[in-house]
This record gives sequence, C-alpha cells and structure tokens, in this order.
Amino acid sequence: MPLLTRTPNQTPRPQRLRWLPILLLATVSTMSQAAPDKVGASVDPGWILTKLQRPLPASTPFLELRGSRLLKSPLKISGRYLRPDADTLVRDVTSPYQETTTLAGGEARVARAGQPIRRFQLSRAPELAALQASFGALLAGDRGQLERHYSLAASGTTGHWQLLLTPKDVALAAKTHGIVLHGRGSELRCIETRTHAGESQRTLLAGAARDGAAIADVQALAALCQGKRGG
Repeated sequence: MPLLTRTPNQTPRPQRLRWLPILLLATVSTMSQAAPDKVGASVDPGWILTKLQRPLPASTPFLELRGSRLLKSPLKISGRYLRPDADTLVRDVTSPYQETTTLAGGEARVARAGQPIRRFQLSRAPELAALQASFGALLAGDRGQLERHYSLAASGTTGHWQLLLTPKDVALAAKTHGIVLHGRGSELRCIETRTHAGESQRTLLAGAARDGAAIADVQALAALCQGKRGG
C-alpha cells in the first residue's frame, strides 16, 4: 500500500493507509502521571505496557519526514494524533497541508478542504482487525491480548527502552517485518515500522516531535527516534 503519491503540482495525496499501524499506536504517547522509576533499571514488556496505559481522551503531536524524487529535500509532515473516545482514532495533519483521517465505525474517512470526503472500508484489509485489537490491548496494558497478535521483546532501560512487536498475523507479517516502539520512562517517543525490504518508516511523537521541530533530514530524525540525539 503506497503511502503518498504526488500530483503534477506536487501536492501530497494519500492513496492507502500504510501509516495505519502508527495511527493505531500513536495516541498512547500522551504523558503519564505515574511515579518515576529508578533511572537505568532494565525493563521487560510488562513494565513498558504498564507505563503505556492511557485514559481518554488522548492527544499527541507527531512529526514525519517523507522522501520524494520530485523534491530536493524531504517533505516534513506534522500534526496531531487524537483518540477522543474508545471507538475513534484521528490523524490530523496541519502542515504542509491540512487533512484529517478519522477511523470509526469500521471505516476510514479522509477529509481535505475543497474536496469530497473519501471513505475506506477497513474490512477490505482483514489484517487491520489484528491492529485494532492490539491497539486497544496496548492502551489497556493487556499483555495477553497483545500477545495474541504479536511476539513481544523488550530491551534497554527505563531511561531509554525499546519494545519490538513482531506480527503473528500472516497478512500483516507479509507487509511488516516488525514495529519498534522507542520510549523514555512513561513517554512513547517514536514508532518505527520496519519492512522486509530493510526500510523503516519513523514517526516522532510527543516530546520527540517537539525536539525534532528543526530537523530537515532523515538521518537526523532516525537518530532522534533511536535516542541518539536531542531530548
């Protein structure tokens, strides 16, 4: 599913919801009020899931860079992910264009100013059922439910941790090698979706999105995602 194509005037236009795994995961990144843990202590999946539990409503800023042969430099996309209620997820792009994608009632609705609302039935992609169920499990800290769809592996410490989600669903596994959550304490700072071609799609979230406001190249974004700079 291609992420973005470009019309002759180079206006980005989404064709398929390739970023949906990120949308389903991103709204867990709102800061938690949990008490701090011992800095430098090792982590396991259970500890991370406990920290990622979030009440509703939830909202967090995001930042992405998209490369294109039509542009001299990557396109910087920013906005907010929102979860206003248990049944609705929203990706609200505010720059460099305005677009709102809402997932609710079994479909995706894509709205852009001056254009008809486009609709995408999630039932057309059965693997998305696993993603939706996993998202709910992540917010609830339900490790058992999450492990129905992913194998979990944690690494790092409370100050800089990673949680690798390897899909068990055949359809999803055919498209995604794995999803890595990068975080610090109770903050999810970056989501990295890895493909079988060795490529990675990275989205900075929350504090990392703010730290990366001046980033202009993919390498710098990757470094910040992986906790190698900034913040």
